[in-house]
Amino acid sequence: MSNKQALRELQQRLAQRMQDAREQKTEVASWLAVECGGYGLLLSLKQAAEIFTPVAIKPVPYAKPWMVGVANLRGGLFTVVDLAMFLGLRETGAVRSELRADSAQTRLVSLNPELHINCALLVDRLVGLRGDEQLTLLDEASDGDQRPRLDETGKEVALKRPRFAGPHMRDAEGRSWQQLHLDALSRHEQFLRVVV
Repeated sequence: MSNKQALRELQQRLAQRMQDAREQKTEVASWLAVECGGYGLLLSLKQAAEIFTPVAIKPVPYAKPWMVGVANLRGGLFTVVDLAMFLGLRETGAVRSELRADSAQTRLVSLNPELHINCALLVDRLVGLRGDEQLTLLDEASDGDQRPRLDETGKEVALKRPRFAGPHMRDAEGRSWQQLHLDALSRHEQFLRVVV
């Protein structure tokens, strides 16, 4: 019972801080830190709206595998996207069993209504909030995962970073975080193309 109460209080505090961040007039960014497929991601509090515990999700026929389905969140119909699967951090088809097995930490993060898209991102777990003062910008050369990418013939492939991928950051504990710009993600051609 105390775990449920503590979780509820955490969600209320996060919701209040997200609301406060959206109302700030300054350009100081604050981030919602989430984990997807074992990777740390930072979502802008000004571009995220609410955090929801998993609800019943209705699958949509002929949708891409990363589109889990649609859900009723506070009376609105939202598409639900498995963020880890969309980003290629989780294999296709793995979400449905994980959603049932680990629903204690799985959350839905809805996008801000100002982005004009009724969408919620399925994340594996919430890590907390981060401020710019807690993060250090990493240059690409110091990023830990700089192995060359090879195609099926063994030739090195240059990866093009999508517009929604911001810079890599590192926190005081040494963990690497990838910023995601939800406004750019909501307009990304592949993200909007949900039909197989």
